[in-house]
Amino acid sequence: MPTLKKRSAPAQVSAVAPSSVLRRSAMIAVILTVLLAVAGLVAYLTRPEAPQPRADAHPKPTASPHSPAPRPGADEAVAAPPHTNDPVTFAKAATKALWTYDTQRFSRAGHLAGLKRWMTGEKKYADWKSVTGEVPGKALWSRMHDNHQHATAKVSEGHFPESFKTAMSQNPGGITEAYVYAVTVTGKQSIAWKGSGAGAEPRSTTLAVQCRPHHECALSGVLPEVAP
Repeated sequence: MPTLKKRSAPAQVSAVAPSSVLRRSAMIAVILTVLLAVAGLVAYLTRPEAPQPRADAHPKPTASPHSPAPRPGADEAVAAPPHTNDPVTFAKAATKALWTYDTQRFSRAGHLAGLKRWMTGEKKYADWKSVTGEVPGKALWSRMHDNHQHATAKVSEGHFPESFKTAMSQNPGGITEAYVYAVTVTGKQSIAWKGSGAGAEPRSTTLAVQCRPHHECALSGVLPEVAP
């Protein structure tokens, strides 16, 4: 398996609380079950909560499997997730949502509520802490608000990591318990603030995306490292 590269995390990401480590480990174990094709790792996924499917999990009849991600409306902190059952299409849209924010117009709570709509309703496979870790903390959000800071994102490419594809070819049935896919996305985040300040940087991330057959995709979590 190729060596995983360190993901360039935003400077504002706070330390992960001990309680979130177990949840993150569960999500990562799902990916590793496929990447390593080791059946024993399924034990890490055992949790007391019963899976709870999303209320809107069934795709709408008119939805395209490759529907583009809608843009946030004037009163929306985060765009709604696209109606798609394609993991790469969903991951690209989710990445754009994760890298886009407006601290001047929206509260941190409102931003998190918008991101929550992207998450899988199956608690066993949802790592919400890994997603909130991508969002500035309360104190930093307040300072960014005072500075009128906002960010936009352009996604250039998304793909299944080579290690993921190799493991899938060697063990096609390894994914059929959770249907969680690893998808690596690259792009650029542009940040602006008051006083005509601005900057941009290339970024990449690997997301865990759940796409059960005949269901729309949902976000499972953000991996701590980028898989090439």
